[in-house]
Amino acid sequence: MTGAVPSLKDFARVWLKIGVTSFGGPAAHIALMHRVLVDEQKWLTERQYLNALSFCMLLPGPEAMQLAAWSGWRLHGLRGGLIAGLSFILPGAAVVLVLAALYGAFGAAPLVQALFLGIKAAVIVIVVQALANISRRALKRPDQWALAGLAFLAIFFLGVPFPVIILCAAVYGYLTSTGPVGELQAPDPLSFRNTARTAATWLAIWLVPLGALWLALGGDSILVQIGVLFSKLAVVTFGGAYAVLAYLSQEVAIQREWLTANEMIDALGLAETTPGPLILVTEFVAYLAGNKAGGALMGVTAAIVGLWMTFAPCFLWVFTGAPFIDRLEHAPKLRGALSAITASVVGVILNLALWFALHASFANVERETLGFLQAWVPDLTTFDWRMAALAGIAAVLILKLKWGLGRVLPAMAALGWLVSLAG
Repeated sequence: MTGAVPSLKDFARVWLKIGVTSFGGPAAHIALMHRVLVDEQKWLTERQYLNALSFCMLLPGPEAMQLAAWSGWRLHGLRGGLIAGLSFILPGAAVVLVLAALYGAFGAAPLVQALFLGIKAAVIVIVVQALANISRRALKRPDQWALAGLAFLAIFFLGVPFPVIILCAAVYGYLTSTGPVGELQAPDPLSFRNTARTAATWLAIWLVPLGALWLALGGDSILVQIGVLFSKLAVVTFGGAYAVLAYLSQEVAIQREWLTANEMIDALGLAETTPGPLILVTEFVAYLAGNKAGGALMGVTAAIVGLWMTFAPCFLWVFTGAPFIDRLEHAPKLRGALSAITASVVGVILNLALWFALHASFANVERETLGFLQAWVPDLTTFDWRMAALAGIAAVLILKLKWGLGRVLPAMAALGWLVSLAG
């Protein structure tokens, strides 16, 4: 049984504490919320929390942030959802904006580059660790292993866009899963009208500002392009934060060339050091793209646009679907589609890990094509032995000694500086 519904003041205080202490990526965030909401405060039952987590994993976008918004909605309706969601987002967003501004101003300085040498090495290990964790959860049958392999081949050697991979996996999972389409009860007319009104409201909150920007600035504006790209991210990135990151890297560093590969690795490293959802990396990316296009003020504006287009859809999905969460328990076809998507995301994240490792370890990496095939090929003479050594140390700290990111990233930054001093 859950305890009494907390007062709005106590509820907001607890969520602000979660927001400023939520370091460590999606898995750590989900564990922290479980400890606070289920074990300590007893505001939610174990079943409610797990049902909500399953629901959020069915949605595109960052599951930890959506779980926060749902938890708030469950206890205090719309106000609670906004308080929980924004408390989880805004503290980290403020820190990321400051870090992005500092990086935009001083990122090319030798000291900064030396610090990020160690952080890059840690990021490679962090992504590999995430890959291993997701693989253990997602790859349990031969067809799931096949989906992961095909997804990797499609994105690495054929350049197939991420949304196409996800769509194909979803169709396969839906068609091959056993069981009925689902036993979702038909909503009554009142709940249907409320749901439609909620969806329309949040769709307007999400897209009307983008339309206004388009009318005012035109489609070629960097602000509009960021808004459009991040809106696409919000719709197609099933599979959690690392799936979002894989698509973002493909679009920003390869297709549009707003950032370099090393800047994308640095962005993830900084996002890992801050509280809040890992997907705040989109704010960092937006700031750098805007800063390059028009200076610091444009960078701040682009960061705000990026935040809006990343998180407004999350509230849309949660507030629209939350009333029906208990009805999703008996929908095997939907779960089959999600299972196949998650399996394919493993292959996409493998591509991300390999792409990061190549660009961090070699000074020169070129995209080579042979007919319809393509691949990233490094110039072996530009191999940086320092990155291999630092990655080995990071692997020991993270995988063997189980250090948290709060210790690993500062330690690796210091080691990167020392190694740079040694030449």
